[in-house]
Amino acid sequence: MKIKPWIQAARLRTLPLSVSGIIVGSAYAYYQGFSDWRIVVLALLTTLGLQVLSNYANDYGDGVKGTDANRIGEKRLVAAGVITAEQMKKAVIITAVLTFIIALLLIYVAFGKENFALSLIFILLGIGSIGAAIKYTVGKSAYGYSGFGDLFVFIFFGLVSVIGSNFLFTHFIDWKLFLPATSIGLLSVAVLNLNNMRDIENDKIAGKNTLVVKMGLKWAKKYHEIILAIGMLSFMVFLMLIKTSLLPVLLINIPIIMNMNKVNKSEKYEDFDPELKKVALSTFALSILFWLTLVFLN
Repeated sequence: MKIKPWIQAARLRTLPLSVSGIIVGSAYAYYQGFSDWRIVVLALLTTLGLQVLSNYANDYGDGVKGTDANRIGEKRLVAAGVITAEQMKKAVIITAVLTFIIALLLIYVAFGKENFALSLIFILLGIGSIGAAIKYTVGKSAYGYSGFGDLFVFIFFGLVSVIGSNFLFTHFIDWKLFLPATSIGLLSVAVLNLNNMRDIENDKIAGKNTLVVKMGLKWAKKYHEIILAIGMLSFMVFLMLIKTSLLPVLLINIPIIMNMNKVNKSEKYEDFDPELKKVALSTFALSILFWLTLVFLN
């Protein structure tokens, strides 16, 4: 079996964005006086597993529905006939099982035997995350086909990722964390929005009613500007509340503002693809800069 197609189907370029929330939540835990390298490693592995699972499931779901037949950007392996639908289905199941095992290890390390209630909550959260990763495009009731993709990305990439990863260390919720969680969530939604603006015509034909298809390209561009602005503002307010340097936001504001201008002027659908990468990497850079700020300036 060739490994290269499976690596391609895993879409490595999406992985930095997926771990951004974990980095922010873990960095703030360190700032609060909590640290455990085992939780960091297992949380990152769990998140990476969920992202690869989502990418495999997306390749399978869109492939069998014919949505990827004429897409712009990176090709999908099931639609291209490189990987069969049956092979991808097996890969989805295997990845889901492995990710769940890693998640169980993470929960055990974080809570041990004495916190059964918390362990149970996070086990259910893990099952929900796996289900959400798969159901984005798989099945008749796939939520990605009815415009709910943005909401689920905001919840799982933002709220669950940032607040959940921090809770694994602290066992309590610091309400200030809703600000960076909102920021990472909205920046992640912006990446999905760019993806959906790029694919709008193909999605219309395939009956994939994303939020962009529902609102149209003009309003999708305005929506993009609003969520990016709120996302960056939320992070800035958070940094001010914890009385640390605003440098992470000030630096990342530069590529974000450039992205807003580029998207606003873009008329060709293929122009959105490189902008997608820029926002994803900017979100990852924001999380890394935040971590470095807390480690070295505090």
